[in-house]
Amino acid sequence: MKMKKVLLLLLTCIVTSASAGTGVYASTEDQIAAAQAQKQEAQAGLAQAQANISSLESKKQELEAYLAELDAQYNELTNSIAQLSVEAAEKEEELKVIQTELEKAKKTAENQYEAMKLRIVYMYEKGGSSMLETLLASESIADFLNQAENISKISEYDRDMLKKYEATQANIKEQEDKVTEESASINQLLAEKSTKQQEVQTMVSNTSSDISSYVNQISASQEEANALMAQVNSADNSISALMQQAAAEQAAAEQAAAEQEAASQETEEETQDSGAEGNVSEETEPEFDPETDTMDSESSSTSSDIIVEEEAPESSGDASEEYEAEDTYTDDTYTEESSGSSDSSSGQGTYLGNFMLTGYCNCAQCCGTAGNPTASGAMPTTGHTVAMAGVPFGTQLLINGTVYTVEDLGTPYGHVDIYCGSHEEALNFGLQYADVYQLN
Repeated sequence: MKMKKVLLLLLTCIVTSASAGTGVYASTEDQIAAAQAQKQEAQAGLAQAQANISSLESKKQELEAYLAELDAQYNELTNSIAQLSVEAAEKEEELKVIQTELEKAKKTAENQYEAMKLRIVYMYEKGGSSMLETLLASESIADFLNQAENISKISEYDRDMLKKYEATQANIKEQEDKVTEESASINQLLAEKSTKQQEVQTMVSNTSSDISSYVNQISASQEEANALMAQVNSADNSISALMQQAAAEQAAAEQAAAEQEAASQETEEETQDSGAEGNVSEETEPEFDPETDTMDSESSSTSSDIIVEEEAPESSGDASEEYEAEDTYTDDTYTEESSGSSDSSSGQGTYLGNFMLTGYCNCAQCCGTAGNPTASGAMPTTGHTVAMAGVPFGTQLLINGTVYTVEDLGTPYGHVDIYCGSHEEALNFGLQYADVYQLN
C-alpha cells in the first residue's frame, strides 16, 4: 500500500510538471509565431523601402539624363547667342557703311540737281525770244541746228542724271531697309536666345535641386532599409533562440510523458500482480479432511508458499526482487521502444525530430542580394534545396514525403528553411512543423 501511495504521488507530480511543460512549450510557440510575424512585417517594410529606393533611383536617373540634355541645350544656346552677337555687330557695321554711301549719293545728287536747275533756269530764261536771236546770230542753219542739238543733249543728260539719281536713291534706300530689317531680325533672335538661355538656366537649377532632393530621399530610404534589415536579423536570432528553447521544452515534455507512461504501466502491472495474488490465495485455500483432521499435502505446500508471498513485502530480499522486476520491465520497455525506433529508421531513414519549417527565396529581401548561389556553391532549386546548419552539405532530408538536399546555411539545427520559387510563395508557406528524417 505504501508503494502504491508513493507511485500515485509521483504520478501526480509528473502529470503536473508535464502540464506545466506543455503550457510553457505552447507559450514558446506563440513567441516564435510572434517573432515570425514581426520578421514578416519587417520584410514587408524592407520590400517597400527597397521598392521606394528603386523608384527614386529611376526618377533620379531620368532627371540626370534630362539635366544632361538641358546642359547641352544651354551650351548650344550660348554658342548661338555668341554667333548672333557677331552677326549683329557685322550688320551694324554694314548699316553704317550703307548709310555713309547714302549720304555721299545724296550729296552728289544734290550737286547735280543744283547744276541741272541752273541750266534749266538758264535755258528757260533765255528761251522764247532768244531763239530768234540765236537763229539770226547763227552763221548758218547748221550752226543753229548744232546749237539746238547741244541744248537737247544737255536736257537729255539732265534727264538721265535725274533718273540715275532717283535709281541710286531707291537702291540705297532699299539696301538701308534690308540691312535695318536684318539687324532687327538678328536683334530679335538675340533677345529670344537670351530669354531661352535664362529659361534653360532656371530649369537646370530646378532639376539640380530635384536631384538633390531625390538623393536625400534615397539616403533616408536606405537608412530605413538598413534599420528594417537589422530588425529582420534580430527576428532571425530571436526565432533561432526560441526554437532551441522550444526544442528543449519539447524534449523535456516528451521525457516527462514517457516517464508518466512508464509509471502508469508500472502501476497497472502492480495492480494486476496484486489481483493475481488474491486469486491464488482463494484458489489454494487448504481443504480440511474430517477423517484425518489434516490438510492435503499439496494444499499444505501451497499454503506455505502463499504465506511466504504475503510476508515478502516486509523483508528486504523480496523488496529487491520487486525493484529488479521494475528494472526488468523498464529495460523491456526501452528495448521495445528502441526496437520500434529502429524499425522506423529502417523504413524512412534516421529520425531527427520534429523541426520548424519556413520558406525563403533568392531575392534581396530574403538573402540581402538577389540571384546569388547557395553557400555550397550550387544554385538553389525549388523542391530540392533547403538551408540548415549542423549537417554537412549534400545531406538528404525526408520532409512530408519530399526528399530535400541541404545546400545552404542561415538557420540553426532544428530549423529547416525550404527554398521557394518566389517571395510570395515563401510568405504563404509561413511557419510549419514536421517530422524530419535523414536518408544518408
